Amino acid sequence: MKKIGFIGLGIMGAPMAKHLIEAGHSLFVNSRSGVPQSLASYQLTVCDSGKQVAELANIIILMLPDTPDVGAVLFGANGVAEANLSGKVVVDMSSISPIETKKFASRIEQLGGHYLDAPVSGGEVGARAASLSIMVGGPQPVFEQMLPVLQLMGKNITRVGGNGDGQTAKVANQIVVALTIEAVGEALLFASRAGANPEKVRQALLGGFASSKILEVHGERMVKRTFDPGFRITLHQKDLNLALSSAQQMALALPVTALAQQLFNSCVAQGGGSWDHSAMVRALEKLSDYSISAQ
Repeated sequence: MKKIGFIGLGIMGAPMAKHLIEAGHSLFVNSRSGVPQSLASYQLTVCDSGKQVAELANIIILMLPDTPDVGAVLFGANGVAEANLSGKVVVDMSSISPIETKKFASRIEQLGGHYLDAPVSGGEVGARAASLSIMVGGPQPVFEQMLPVLQLMGKNITRVGGNGDGQTAKVANQIVVALTIEAVGEALLFASRAGANPEKVRQALLGGFASSKILEVHGERMVKRTFDPGFRITLHQKDLNLALSSAQQMALALPVTALAQQLFNSCVAQGGGSWDHSAMVRALEKLSDYSISAQ
């Protein structure tokens, strides 16, 4: 049984923490939104700060919205870094800047701790099913040490390379996801406008080369108009901002990624920042003045 700290009990963090508790580990938690109802009946220790979490736990897992949030939890007042981190492992499972991740890792190592960046893909569905893909950056020995813990939350777990490389892989993942959502949205909008049943078209495509998890899960959301997150558009915008700003620094062209970001911007302009990212289709529908639901 390990003493594990978990900071950030949101849509993703809560079910991930639940798997750790159910595996018999002791959990020390901190979340600005408090302990969610889904964890209310479980035995855990609620902490007042990141510092207290790090004092009580040997492994400190972060699942936070953005780079500044991770920086504040680690190095702000009463942050993780104020505890004695000698021999302890910080595992950041948030999706944040690869560049800042390398700086965070260096600072934690200077304090005697170890650091893994381990962002995830699979959304709320994957978090609840413990089937997340986990992209890890950090030293091989630390990865091997943490692998049994990561396996409680995910299935496809890959050490990509050193610190920051896990975050780089996650940014690449978010490019693929955004562009595939856009493609699925266009395809189902086309099918619907042409008079075909979009759900039947989706089922047909799932049996062919166009099949994907996005078509399976988010295609169904588009047809059924179920856009509760999931994964909020504003969070995906954050990830695409990381991609586009990094591309600018590298003099790299990502034209379709930029288009996907503009479609997300359109959704936000419609008041949909908190919609699931599959709702990108609403921006396409706005452009065509036609909805997939109109049959």
